Amino acid sequence: MTTLVLFLQFLSIIPLAFGLGLNHPNCDLTTTQDQGSTLRIFHIDSPCSPFKSSSPLSWEARVLKTLAEDQARLQYLTSLVAGRSVVPIASGRQMLQSTTYIVKAKIGTPAQSLLLAMDTSSDVAWLPCSGCVGCPSTTAFSPVKSTTFKNVSCSAPQCKQVPNPTCGASACAFNLTYGSSSIAANLSQDTIRLAADPITAFTFGCVNKVAGGGTIPPPQGLLGLGRGPLSLMSQAQSLYKSTFSYCLPSFKSLAFSGSLRLGPTAQPLRVKYTPLLRNPRRSSLYYVNLVAIRVAKKVVDIPPAAIAFNPATGAGTIFDSGTVYTRLATPIYEAVRNEFRKRVKPRTAVVKSLGGFDTCYSEQVTVPTITFMFKGVNMTMPADNLMLHSTAGSTSCLAMAAAPENVNSVVNIIASMQQQNHRVVIDVPNGRIGVARERCS
Repeated sequence: MTTLVLFLQFLSIIPLAFGLGLNHPNCDLTTTQDQGSTLRIFHIDSPCSPFKSSSPLSWEARVLKTLAEDQARLQYLTSLVAGRSVVPIASGRQMLQSTTYIVKAKIGTPAQSLLLAMDTSSDVAWLPCSGCVGCPSTTAFSPVKSTTFKNVSCSAPQCKQVPNPTCGASACAFNLTYGSSSIAANLSQDTIRLAADPITAFTFGCVNKVAGGGTIPPPQGLLGLGRGPLSLMSQAQSLYKSTFSYCLPSFKSLAFSGSLRLGPTAQPLRVKYTPLLRNPRRSSLYYVNLVAIRVAKKVVDIPPAAIAFNPATGAGTIFDSGTVYTRLATPIYEAVRNEFRKRVKPRTAVVKSLGGFDTCYSEQVTVPTITFMFKGVNMTMPADNLMLHSTAGSTSCLAMAAAPENVNSVVNIIASMQQQNHRVVIDVPNGRIGVARERCS
């Protein structure tokens, strides 16, 4: 790989009318006060984000770039089938790329504020640390300014959870390589504050060197919400009971923000649940049992093998906050797409392609709903969750695509655009995931 680039996710579909930028009263991410155990979630490319791209790319170019970055993430997620049950840290590329949504965290004593990417499919937290050679962000965590910072020793059990650990200067160090890029980091601990909650001795990767791969974007770090031993949910299990929920804001939201609720309290009472499945081949991911898909009132014909949960291979369906557009195994996608096309009005609308999207229209169309049917709960998506619309002209595309087939086993991914304006509740102790329609902003 010759370059590492920041996701340009959804910039293409934020209406030009929302050019309010950082002057909007809801856009001050550095001073905004999160409440209790609830954090505000911002889209990485919303007008509120300091990482918002100023790229002059066209709508089509931005869609294609997002698709390319989604493809890289899909390769990462599918690569987790590697003969081991724990993959606590992503590849070098994945660590350096920001995912779609960011939250504010305070690290150290006294506290230093950073905007971390929220990722439900990664385990470890990582931060660029001051003095880092090649790190992208002008905002980095300074260990020397924190009285509660310490490095994790080589004999600590956490050192066994990182790939390729080495014993640095009295600290557990690790080095990740991916293509022509590499990351060197120490495993460290400090207090992290999320909303009103301090978590002491929180273990994270303190990145001190990035090499190769060309220019790198400016994310300030990542907060892993996966199921592995170094994830936030595992480290703060006594506080949050391995329970959290999130509501991802729509790109059309004037307030620009959703919410991340940590812990079992304040979770919605009126929500329907489906069983949460554990797949030992990809143990960090949140699997569910997708039993059928409905387009309008028609349940489409799907081969059972394409939709089956298979713990022996890692196949199945997951909820993921970092992938933008839902990906389905080819037989599933083609069945959904074909039925969708039949029900688009007017029926004379001409179907076109754009990159990985093969169902686009150059005129205004009325589209049917699509419903993911899980055991115990249905997730119905209206047009806002299904169609990408150009900021100029009338081009629109069905924002779903076929999953890559050149992998060990195909994962169906319920992605962030399709999750917008839904409350997703992850309740590991009770082995369930809740889904309810909710206006997230």
